[in-house]
Amino acid sequence: MGRLRACFRLRRFLETRPPPSSSSPARVPHFSSGTSPFSSAVAVAAAAPHDCRDSGLGSSAYWAWIRAAAEAATAPAPPQDEEEEGLSRYIPVKAYFLSTSIDLKSMQAEHFSDVVPQSTRSLNYIALRYSEFPPEIMDIGVRDNRFCYRYVVVFQYGSAVLFNIADHEAEHYLDMIRNHASGWLPEMRKDDYAVVEKPSLTTWMKGGLDYIALKSVDTDGIRIISSVLGQSIALDHYIRQVDDMVEEFTEINRVMEKTGDFTMKRKKLFQLVGKANSNLADVIIRLGLFDRSEIAWKNSNYAQILEYLREEYELNQRFGSLDFKLKFVEHNIHFLQEVLQNRRSDLLEWGVIILLTIEIVISLYEIIKDSSMMS
Repeated sequence: MGRLRACFRLRRFLETRPPPSSSSPARVPHFSSGTSPFSSAVAVAAAAPHDCRDSGLGSSAYWAWIRAAAEAATAPAPPQDEEEEGLSRYIPVKAYFLSTSIDLKSMQAEHFSDVVPQSTRSLNYIALRYSEFPPEIMDIGVRDNRFCYRYVVVFQYGSAVLFNIADHEAEHYLDMIRNHASGWLPEMRKDDYAVVEKPSLTTWMKGGLDYIALKSVDTDGIRIISSVLGQSIALDHYIRQVDDMVEEFTEINRVMEKTGDFTMKRKKLFQLVGKANSNLADVIIRLGLFDRSEIAWKNSNYAQILEYLREEYELNQRFGSLDFKLKFVEHNIHFLQEVLQNRRSDLLEWGVIILLTIEIVISLYEIIKDSSMMS
């Protein structure tokens, strides 16, 4: 009903505007019976000739095109399945992990007018909102429909979650984020999800395969969903890094099994120690995997969404697997450190033995020399 109401308000607004100055009638495209009046009017606005659009939104030719589209788009009866199950809105969601750090302060300063005001004290993300329509259209009531907007939620640790943005449009927003990112990854990770807004639901939410259905979607719901998706795809990156470390130590153990020795240098071992510690710190501290959500704390509906998504993406289980692998790495590091320390101790002992041997040889030489002189 929100789309129809916005469309009718659009039509009333356009009917009060003066008629077009052009003598030639505007071409009205044909719409199928299954197309909604709201989407039809918007589609025609997007398809308006360039000479109309380039002359400005206030151009009479442009508004004549809009008016013709609105008058040609009749309100069709909803399909039978929608009458039975209720109207629903499909919102595509895309999660990306681009880099290890994003400067939120500089990004917020550059896109200040698009930033959604924070509802919590969290400082590790910002939410940006972009309109699909020009300001003149948004001012006549389309803003009642929340998903005339596109949302981009950016996290300090390197994740970005895009709502209501098509695949071919995502790269534009990712380039915008890359301008404020550091520690770029050689391969960007991506995950697809979906939100279905369905007011006819008898419960607040309902889970499905790669989607979640909600009775209502607002900015706090977007924040909750983004937090889990951002953590999940970032966790994939750290799990892969730890897997590479496990594979490296596994190869070292295979070589030791065959040769009884290993050739790793002390510097390389210390680098692995630092990498393992930084990965664990990033997962716990920067990702905030176990931090309390203020939004979920204040509203049980959002707590239900958070709990479902954390279970759906198995965040606790995956962290448990990551922690187990890091303990394996830590055990191997301790073992190799002891081996290297023993090697160093053996080297020092051999140095002492050599020095003692030299001292004994010198002492024997002096004794022999003194005895020969006395004789």
